[in-house]
Amino acid sequence: MLNDVKTEIVYREMLYRGIELKERRLTQRGLAKVCRVSPGLVNFAIKPLRRMGAIAIQSRSFVLIDPWKALMYWCSIRVLQREITYSTHVRARIEEIEAGLPRGCIPTAYTAYRERFDDVPSDYSEVYVYGDRDEFVKRFGEGGGDRPNLIVLKGDGHLLSLGQAPLAQIYADLWNIETWYARRFLTKLGEKIEALIGGE
Repeated sequence: MLNDVKTEIVYREMLYRGIELKERRLTQRGLAKVCRVSPGLVNFAIKPLRRMGAIAIQSRSFVLIDPWKALMYWCSIRVLQREITYSTHVRARIEEIEAGLPRGCIPTAYTAYRERFDDVPSDYSEVYVYGDRDEFVKRFGEGGGDRPNLIVLKGDGHLLSLGQAPLAQIYADLWNIETWYARRFLTKLGEKIEALIGGE
């Protein structure tokens, strides 16, 4: 099987362009270049989306005709736990943890939602962020222990190039978190994504 992480990078870029940039007509070669993967991997990634009718293949491009269906597929195959490189319990308020994050890291889930929309649909008890494990070890110690409230996920060059987690990434990450308040965030974020998709 081809690299799952690289496949998810393709979904991230495709959905970022389709939802936030309103670019629905894409090319395999263009995606491959931006994502720094082979055109063959892009073709592999979009095959299931074609089968389910989320995209339509044309002569030299394809069209993302159902972003929601593509996003739901990504959510269903994503395994957030395998991306965790560091976790710890920090004895501080969530706001203090967020303020103390190392520079260059990229928040996702609850923190990303709050930063994007300056609002939260519920209180939350964990901070999820993409970043360099070593930077977090330097700042917060070796980690481990029960009830972690700071969870660090492995980032990649493509995500760093975007500078923030796209809405589709935030949604896919929230989808894979088990807390009851993750569902509240999902509902609200889903409404915002639907407004973007339907507002064309």
